[in-house]
Amino acid sequence: MAEPKHQIRALHTDSTVTVYQAYAPHIGLPAAREGRFPAAWKRDRMTWIKPSFLWMMYRCGWGTKEGQETILAVEISREGFEWALENACLSHYERGLHADQAAWKRRLRRSPARVQWDPERDLRLQPLPHRSLQLGLAGEAARLYADEWTVSITDVTPLAHAVHAHVRDGDLDAARQLLPRERPYPVEGHHLMASWKSDCQ
Repeated sequence: MAEPKHQIRALHTDSTVTVYQAYAPHIGLPAAREGRFPAAWKRDRMTWIKPSFLWMMYRCGWGTKEGQETILAVEISREGFEWALENACLSHYERGLHADQAAWKRRLRRSPARVQWDPERDLRLQPLPHRSLQLGLAGEAARLYADEWTVSITDVTPLAHAVHAHVRDGDLDAARQLLPRERPYPVEGHHLMASWKSDCQ
């Protein structure tokens, strides 16, 4: 069966969701070591979290891009994740979903979180027909993410390198066995904000 075009897929438990980010070592290594983001992590800037491991690999080039050499798996509370979804606005104007561009811009300015849908990636980092969620956190949401929602931070750079090595060798089955077990996140029927829920249908 074909995947729904818009669906949140993530590694999740009854109480947490795992998202991915990549940083330079001076941010990523202390974060993984201490289990929280260091003071050098700027809480007043927008940060984008990605529930898709392979989309993160596409974004950081398997940890080879400058400033993205340390790949983090950040386990956050489901309550925090869902608060961000409920308070999010689509990152782009959608005709028919928003009254007009001015209304969308007003909502965007007020919203502490942004939803963006990008093509999911396969093991060769080629685009797939269905979309992967990116969630942008700013202001209050970024501070809550760093200081309250975070349950654990793990350096998964070695995992990324291991998966990439199998892909380079052409052993996609071995690479696939190492991937995090992402599955649909149960938002259907949840009280998500209508400002982007329609885009998920």
